[in-house]
Amino acid sequence: MISLAELKRRIDSGDLSAAAAVDQSCAAISAHDKTIGAFVCRAETVRVASAGPLRGIAVGIKDIIDTSDFPTEMGSPIYRGWRPRADAPVVAMLKQAGATIVGKTTTTAFASRDPTATLNPRNPDHTPGGSSSGSAAAVAAGMIPLALGTQTGGSVIRPASFCGVAAIKPSFRLLPTVGVKCYSWTLDTVGLFAAGVEDLAHGLSAMTNRPELLPGAAMQAPRIGVVTQDFAGLPEATSGEALRIAALAAERAGASVRTLALPEIVAEAWQVQPTVQEFEAHRALAWEYRTHYDAMAPLLRAKLDETVGLLPADYDAARRIANRARKALAKAFDEVDVLLTFSAPGVAPKGLDWTGDPRFNRLWTLMGAPCVNIPATVAEGGLPVGVQVIARFGDDTGALEAARFVEEALAR
Repeated sequence: MISLAELKRRIDSGDLSAAAAVDQSCAAISAHDKTIGAFVCRAETVRVASAGPLRGIAVGIKDIIDTSDFPTEMGSPIYRGWRPRADAPVVAMLKQAGATIVGKTTTTAFASRDPTATLNPRNPDHTPGGSSSGSAAAVAAGMIPLALGTQTGGSVIRPASFCGVAAIKPSFRLLPTVGVKCYSWTLDTVGLFAAGVEDLAHGLSAMTNRPELLPGAAMQAPRIGVVTQDFAGLPEATSGEALRIAALAAERAGASVRTLALPEIVAEAWQVQPTVQEFEAHRALAWEYRTHYDAMAPLLRAKLDETVGLLPADYDAARRIANRARKALAKAFDEVDVLLTFSAPGVAPKGLDWTGDPRFNRLWTLMGAPCVNIPATVAEGGLPVGVQVIARFGDDTGALEAARFVEEALAR
């Protein structure tokens, strides 16, 4: 994979020009994307900025995010050839930081559940995950150092785990979702994929102009609460082993590690998350569902059919539970700095007919907390398994610092 931080160091030192760095990514895309299928469209010519902290950094944009230079088709024939007039703010933020947008990456239809044709670079017989399939695969295949995705249930952290890359789902609304096709306005969150945690920190810091997100010279050993999310069901053995390995590595490196039980209201929030998600999806996709019903992707259409009877009273009750759970979770962070838990139930499922289960992700998206995936181990078949570090809402710096601590502990 291509390290964004290493590219930045080489460009800043004059060892590599920004144009040469982007050319390397374009050549890698040409060499590998015929096999992987991570991109839906690419720039015929690229304009490389001469200034900015992300100059020389080639970026892929998930195809539900508006771009003025490329179509935004949202993984659906309903929007085939659709050309937005303006960039979404997150794309404008990247360009302002000097990044070069080299193409749009594949997404499941409207960032829901119908798989793309993208292959997992680690094992092409297995899904790369979704809905940010192309963004995770493009980084994992060494085509680009940075990609944008989105998460409503588990669409950043889960594919990152399946493809063996680092990723962050930041705190809710740290990155604006204006110009991003909405599925659920309470949940939709823009996230980043990169080779490692340091790369994520540089990318997110440059986008947001927040220097506090940059990695510090020294890391403090965090207080870690291991959470097994029993309410979400049992993980596969591979994810259980990944969490055990990561917790042990962190403890050996000096972290305080303890098992933490979550308040019961948090489990209730996990139960009602689908009510919030699907009630809002019916509003966000009302035009498509009413006027292009037959063109809707089949799994998404079936889910909307199944949930058409959700009532405002159900939605209001679910939101009240979520608000109570957020307050209870905030108090849990009085005891620990971060949580450590599963990124996915196990390795990427075999086949391309399913993108995997978000049951270990959806709570944290509802809570709005920052989540960082770290590759923890590799199972049979070369399939990666990640763990996620979760910090208090708004503490994205702490999430990145603790994730880097765990990442370095695993590398020892």
